[in-house]
Amino acid sequence: MKSKLIYVLFALVFSVMSCSKDFTERTSLTSVSIDNSYNTADEVRATTSTLYSGLPWAGFMSRGLDDIGDVMSGNSHSYEGNGDYRAFVEFSQSAATPLVQYCWTSFYKVGGWSASFLQAFEMKKTLGGDPAILDPAIAECRFMLGVTYFYIGRAFGDAPIISDPGKVALEGDYNIPKYYKEDVLKYAIEQMTLAEAGLPESDVPGRVTKYSAKAYLAKMYLYNKDYANAALKAKEVMESGKYDLVPSAGYAKMFNSSVMNNNTESIFAIQYQLTSNPWGAGNQLQCDRGPSNLSTSESNMWELFRPSVDFVKNAFEPGDIRRAATMMENGWSMPDWKPQNADAAYNAFMADGYKYDTTQNCPASAKPGSATGANIAKYVVGPGSAYGGEQVLGMNTGINFMMMRYSDVLLIYAEAVLAGGSSTSDAGALDAFNRVRTRAGLEAKSSITNDDILRERRVEFAFEGDYWYDVQRQGFAKAKANHRSSGSRFTHNSSSCNFHRKLHASSNSCK
Repeated sequence: MKSKLIYVLFALVFSVMSCSKDFTERTSLTSVSIDNSYNTADEVRATTSTLYSGLPWAGFMSRGLDDIGDVMSGNSHSYEGNGDYRAFVEFSQSAATPLVQYCWTSFYKVGGWSASFLQAFEMKKTLGGDPAILDPAIAECRFMLGVTYFYIGRAFGDAPIISDPGKVALEGDYNIPKYYKEDVLKYAIEQMTLAEAGLPESDVPGRVTKYSAKAYLAKMYLYNKDYANAALKAKEVMESGKYDLVPSAGYAKMFNSSVMNNNTESIFAIQYQLTSNPWGAGNQLQCDRGPSNLSTSESNMWELFRPSVDFVKNAFEPGDIRRAATMMENGWSMPDWKPQNADAAYNAFMADGYKYDTTQNCPASAKPGSATGANIAKYVVGPGSAYGGEQVLGMNTGINFMMMRYSDVLLIYAEAVLAGGSSTSDAGALDAFNRVRTRAGLEAKSSITNDDILRERRVEFAFEGDYWYDVQRQGFAKAKANHRSSGSRFTHNSSSCNFHRKLHASSNSCK
């Protein structure tokens, strides 16, 4: 009975933490048991809803996403004077680096909650619980386990697999051995395959489905160079009709308005709430990305991360509509946003809407502070409701973060059909690839190479935390050549050696 109580306490405590607005009014946990829990669909789904919330993901989303995915890849930059982030600029991070620890803890928190909920639901079934209620929730837990161990494997390489956290807590033995990266990724695929089998064909917006699992399986197989299965799973998602690309006119809005939460392109998203209590429940990307001259009494921004010079100069083709959706540059404007502060000159300049002006035409207080002449626009929702935007609470916004989008599935399919070859003119691969390009306002291609796909992925998913892993899976020689040809920062011997070491330390994926 003690082990059953451990599992249900894990599950209910986490559920209460995420969903209760008043912790002082929660039900006493002293009478909790498997028998009196998880008897209705609402009870079960309230528990699994915590896995979608910002709380368990906070350690990763609070800067690990940017530092690993985009700073290390050369897409973005963080000022060297800040010691927390210099490690990622110079590839000198280690297990002792705080942001590495936060990221690690976050992944194992999501994985731990998922495994604990799964154990509790399985126990409930042995005691007569309704499988029709519990089995879909078990599949949700397996989906989250698949996602987190995929992230753990590709970010850290060799790592522990903790499938029974309750047992670890009961026995008190925390000396848990690591598994090889290939086994971590194998475990992720196993869990996602079970999720695919158990998840429903459809659900309410924001909940994962069978096709969410298929999409992630396509990505996992691609990382393992299992091109046949990657193409198979991607095609199943494409042929399902469950997702579509947001039209060109709505591309920017996916990233600057919570109105677009759970849109037709979103496959899996962290479901943020506009609140500062509990900490981490709100999306805090805006404060680290937005320009400081857009701060108001409602919204805090301090441009910790900025697009790199290389990204600004070399990433986009002329005419790509994603440029203005991704970056603020000289001339960028948002007429509806009308920020105001204590400076009368600033207020007059912004009276007809926010203007990003790096020239001398604006007051000093209105000049952006970015040393690269640009700021990140993705996941910046504006100055607050009193200033023409949507509601913001200091550092917190209510826009969901899309962990995976349908455009990823399309590019995965194109790459899987290419299958490591020099080029392809396959009609299906071209159709998938060109759907992403034409949505961006670019001409379709009649043949594509791996470099074409890599470039498309760089601009399509810029500042979404994915590009370092795309660089990583090219192998060291290709990655080094790519960075040198782009004139990126890997010119000093120490940085080059660290880049070499970090790339090889986590690139031993299974063949």
